[in-house]
Amino acid sequence: MNTTIEKENAVKNAVILISDPLSEEGLQPLREAEGVELNIRTGMTPEELLHAVKDADALLVRSQTQVTREVIEAADNLKIIGRAGVGVDNIDLEAATERGIIVVNAPDGNTNSAAEHTVAMMTALARNIPQAFMSLKEGKWDRKKFVGVELKEKTLGIVGLGRIGAEVARRAKGQRMAVIAYDPFLTEERAKEMGIAAGTLEEVVAAADFITVHTPLMKETRHIINADRFAQMKDGVRIINCARGGIIDEDALYDAIESGKVAGAALDVFETEPFTGHRLLDLPQVIATPHLGASTVEAQESVAIDVGRDVVRFFGGNPVRNPVNMPSVSREVLAKIGPFFDLAEDLGAFISHLADKPMTEVNIRYAGDLAEFDVRPLTRNALKGLLKRNLGTHVNDVNAKFLADSIGIGVTEHKTTQAKGFQHLITVEVKTGDEIHSVSGTLLNGLGERIVKVDDYVVDVVPAGHLLLIKHRDQPGAIGRVGTLLAEENINIATMQVGRSAAGGDAIMMITVDNEVKPEEVSRLLKIEDIHAVRTIDL
Repeated sequence: MNTTIEKENAVKNAVILISDPLSEEGLQPLREAEGVELNIRTGMTPEELLHAVKDADALLVRSQTQVTREVIEAADNLKIIGRAGVGVDNIDLEAATERGIIVVNAPDGNTNSAAEHTVAMMTALARNIPQAFMSLKEGKWDRKKFVGVELKEKTLGIVGLGRIGAEVARRAKGQRMAVIAYDPFLTEERAKEMGIAAGTLEEVVAAADFITVHTPLMKETRHIINADRFAQMKDGVRIINCARGGIIDEDALYDAIESGKVAGAALDVFETEPFTGHRLLDLPQVIATPHLGASTVEAQESVAIDVGRDVVRFFGGNPVRNPVNMPSVSREVLAKIGPFFDLAEDLGAFISHLADKPMTEVNIRYAGDLAEFDVRPLTRNALKGLLKRNLGTHVNDVNAKFLADSIGIGVTEHKTTQAKGFQHLITVEVKTGDEIHSVSGTLLNGLGERIVKVDDYVVDVVPAGHLLLIKHRDQPGAIGRVGTLLAEENINIATMQVGRSAAGGDAIMMITVDNEVKPEEVSRLLKIEDIHAVRTIDL
């Protein structure tokens, strides 16, 4: 998503501090720009960085420099930070945003390299290339030992179909493989356009001869490939991970290889890096590289060029292409809509748990006093909350709209002065292929955030902590049976709200509990008479 940079932000003389090594090609856009002074000082100590950044207008880094709050607060003139790469975990985004400093990165620069590395690892795994090479170096000529398998007419299962996953799919089709993919945002229409099949996670792991993962690492995806998933796979499946360590349970992978369930694995990333001494490396069926997915000359040049060009755009008074935080808004607007930022994000996060199928449309409605203001920052916050559960922490206020567009989710804002008895009301509505879900919230004077409606049910719930949303038939005893089971599981109820559409029809319970409800406890709840659905929601 482009961020409009006001002309008055442009400067004639910009001092750009470069604290990590960048390729000469990456520096070229900066060298060619007028009014730019480059200060290249790599390998600084933290104390030296604090002194060097004081007069800098821009700071360009890779992964080595830690741009902490202390560094940001030491910079008197800093207006933009550029990260030559994808991740920005070495930059304090909150501190930068508070100071009105834009952070930009290069999200597309390593896509091709990572996809190529994935396919290379898959091919090497299929044909036992590293093992055969080491055998040959040992003076052996053992052709029979290293008989491999072809990729042609095999099924590749892709878990996570973002930029890199989609590129891998295109290359696999070129190898005449069948491709089936799981992604929370993959619709049947998009899959058809790509010439691949869409499936649930269970369907993908069950169908695939090769499985490659391309999701961000977060709570929902940590160990998404675990012992239970391995049990669902074909015998002789092969596993590739060039995305993030921790997506695959490494101990479960070891056991699956030892048992013969998994024929082999190709790994570029690991839960703990540097990755040395792990028993996985002792298995002859495992090949590994030391996190080389983005380590090509072209990728390193590309990310440096992309971020350099964005910095030049910024100082030229033009929109930057890859912002990763939200620039400061006017004080007047912030004073009016600022208190609603957390509410908008919490509503988006809440409703992300209600849609079981890929979302195609998001409608965000602003009612009452909010209709008078520019609410686009609130929309970005709502989208951030909505997408973060599946896309990870790299989703932020600024890129949320861009990410929604890129995965085919239409976003619409609506405004009305009619707030149905509230001074202000925000409603987030999502549409899937055949479902519509909505959640409405407001701020109560002195009491903070409240969810006041979920779908057609009126409630009064604080959107925080561990929540249980239980849909049930409105019959005597349902509430008591739920309370009894939670007590048996030593789960303490903090608050409970019940909403119903009509007596004797369907109703919902909104329960706040003191600790996270485990999957096996959800399964027990689902067995209670008159309980239709149970969702756990952590905010």
